[in-house]
Amino acid sequence: MTEPRPVRLPDSPLPITPQAQPEADPAPVAAGLAVERVDTSFLETLIGYNARRAALTIIATFIPRMAQFGLRPVEFSVLTLIGHNPGITARQLCATLDLQPPNLVGMIKGLEKRSLLEKRDHPSDRRAQGLHLTPAGESQLEQAQATALALEVDATPRLTPLERVTLLRLLRKIYQPDH
Repeated sequence: MTEPRPVRLPDSPLPITPQAQPEADPAPVAAGLAVERVDTSFLETLIGYNARRAALTIIATFIPRMAQFGLRPVEFSVLTLIGHNPGITARQLCATLDLQPPNLVGMIKGLEKRSLLEKRDHPSDRRAQGLHLTPAGESQLEQAQATALALEVDATPRLTPLERVTLLRLLRKIYQPDH
């Protein structure tokens, strides 16, 4: 088995060495035969690749656990923001979650139809409406958030509590400029 070559990232004084992969026999590849072990060592040096793989792992646990509430990840995020920010507007939701307004409109209608949220006149902008959870929405959100906390721990069993806190802090540094 050969050791992977270190990769030096731009603006980084330290090289990153990909995880060692078992050495592949070059003869089958050259002859056009099947690859037995896929070498992902370079991809594993990329934050985007690792973040996406981690997200897919969490989502694979999230979807079946949230099925009892009929919530997809983005609907859970929308309800959570409304629950923690009563009166938030659709525009604020779109900006916070990086959603396109047409996508949010249908989602809000669906959540309204399920009696999870309601629109109310905005106190200072006659053109806007504030979004509020109904009592049923508050109850469902409370249960869904407890499920979300548990499933994240279940989906990341190799992380210690301190590692989870560190990972969250580091990820936020990527997408929140003020952290």
